[in-house]
Amino acid sequence: MGNLPSLKDLLGLCKIKVVMLILLTAVVGMLLAVPYVPSLLLIIAASAGISLAAMSAAVFNHVVDEKIDTQMSRTDQRPLPQGKVTRDQALIWGAFLGVVGIALLVVFVNLLTAVLTLLSLIGYAVFYTMYLKRATPQNIVIGGAAGAAPPVLGWTSIAGSNGLEYALLLFLIVFIWTPPHFWALAIHRSEEYKKAEIPMLPVTHGLEFTRVQILLYTVLLFLVTLLPFLTGMSGLIYLICAVSLGALFLGYSIKIFLEPENSKIAFKTFKYSINYLMVLFVGLLIDHYLLMNFGVVA
Repeated sequence: MGNLPSLKDLLGLCKIKVVMLILLTAVVGMLLAVPYVPSLLLIIAASAGISLAAMSAAVFNHVVDEKIDTQMSRTDQRPLPQGKVTRDQALIWGAFLGVVGIALLVVFVNLLTAVLTLLSLIGYAVFYTMYLKRATPQNIVIGGAAGAAPPVLGWTSIAGSNGLEYALLLFLIVFIWTPPHFWALAIHRSEEYKKAEIPMLPVTHGLEFTRVQILLYTVLLFLVTLLPFLTGMSGLIYLICAVSLGALFLGYSIKIFLEPENSKIAFKTFKYSINYLMVLFVGLLIDHYLLMNFGVVA
């Protein structure tokens, strides 16, 4: 197996920044699931299990995409292309993380969350990474279901199947957010995806078509983010947050559409979209506890 990799290189396979965003949406799902503060130990166990499963999926993604990663400047410094971790070591590490994560959920959380987490792991690591990513320009849209699962996993870890329709609103927000988020990056890196022969939308349908799709999905996202308020799940604090953030996102998308010669706007949109989702979910959380503790009227 060669030399043992460092912990830094093993963690480099885990997409820690992505996992942190996943964890945020999962924890918000946990805290929104019940009208009281859940058990801290249950939150910790669920967070650990979901995070380890997400890290496992990321590791398997690295293994499958090793050859692609060597061809892209965004990814060619990852541990596998650099030879800092072997494929066998990565597979063992990914399997270890996945087994421990799912086991934590089975033992300390509940079977429903464990099963849903396992399905999400398989959906991302196998169905998306091994098939969809290379098969269709709609890879991000279809595969986005796995990435949108964490708030549902957080919800079920605390409330089981109770109130699952509200958890599905959170799922829908992340699901609709994923295409404009990733297609903005795909525009920025379109030449690299073309070189690696990955059928991302800008490669198969062109930049102009992709810009239109980003704008349309952002409009849809703006409307979808109103649903928590319209269904009574959240109040005015969240509504103000959603409208403000959505207006900015729309501004970025319109600029991408109207200024095709602006080479920097796509990457700026991609970076904003990450902050957008973080702040939106924090807004959900603040609104929830204001309603719960201070009786702020929805």
